[in-house]
Amino acid sequence: MAIHLTEGEVKSVLTMPMALEYVEEGFRHLAAGNATVQPRRRLHVPGKSYLHYMAAADSASGYMGLKTYTSSRAGMRFLVTLFSTQSGELLALIEADYLGQVRTGAATGVATKYLARTAPELTAGIIGTGLQAATQVEAVACVRNLERVLVYGRNAERREGFAKETAARLKLNVEAVDSAEKAVRGADIVVTMTTSSEPVFDGRWLNAGALVIAAGSNFAEKREIDDAAVNRAEMIVVDSREQAKMESGDLIRAFAGNEARWSSVVELADIVSGSVTGRINDEQVTLFKSNGVALEDIALAGRIYEIASGQGIGRSVPLWDDPVRAAVRKV
Repeated sequence: MAIHLTEGEVKSVLTMPMALEYVEEGFRHLAAGNATVQPRRRLHVPGKSYLHYMAAADSASGYMGLKTYTSSRAGMRFLVTLFSTQSGELLALIEADYLGQVRTGAATGVATKYLARTAPELTAGIIGTGLQAATQVEAVACVRNLERVLVYGRNAERREGFAKETAARLKLNVEAVDSAEKAVRGADIVVTMTTSSEPVFDGRWLNAGALVIAAGSNFAEKREIDDAAVNRAEMIVVDSREQAKMESGDLIRAFAGNEARWSSVVELADIVSGSVTGRINDEQVTLFKSNGVALEDIALAGRIYEIASGQGIGRSVPLWDDPVRAAVRKV
């Protein structure tokens, strides 16, 4: 019988180290041909709300499922439906706001592991101060030793609060700065996690050897990084090339008129599997354009389900019980 897990129950079992492990494993399965991903689709009720949906299956882990969520002026609501690849049984209905925050951070962490410089102490610059920004910093800090983190957001009070809260929670040196330029210049890792429709920094500010992670936008008409940042990247990596062509405004606009440039874009699964080498030297500028794919959600949902089942967390959802299925088979 399927179980229902609330946001609070997900938070009680999901950690960033766990997320990094299982998201990376999911991409390894994808590279091996054991997993498949279907890009996000959207239904829009003009003037009202969006319905977003995306799916993935991983025969190696034994899980498949669908992530659906709505967005409107009233807010956002996220749900993962998790199924068994073997039997098709519904295993869990998982509230997935926090899950989504962590899996987005974990994808950044995996990309950072392979694409960032490996110096003993690095500086990270992050633009954005929302909930998603917090898990971005946490994930990067899990895979690299950060000497300091420079944070910029347009609201001075929020960026100061974000810096203090993040420093206390992660035991890091986190400093709020009053311009995007101060967050970017000198940073080894630059993360954008905003809702902006236009670039939030000038690509000419990037240091040689920087890793840029553009993680906030997943609409074709929006972008957080400019042509200069894209053009400076000697390696461009995405979580899904198919999905990137649909919703990576950062790349779509930079590549306009030269579709051949897509052929040089690498998928993160190939980096993780070792079939393509990540960073090759300390001077190379690398870019990870993160849109977020359902495989990340299903990888974490499967592990959360296992832990919750083992610990008796959640409540049963009486769908398709045995008498009903027996009756259907007889018909």
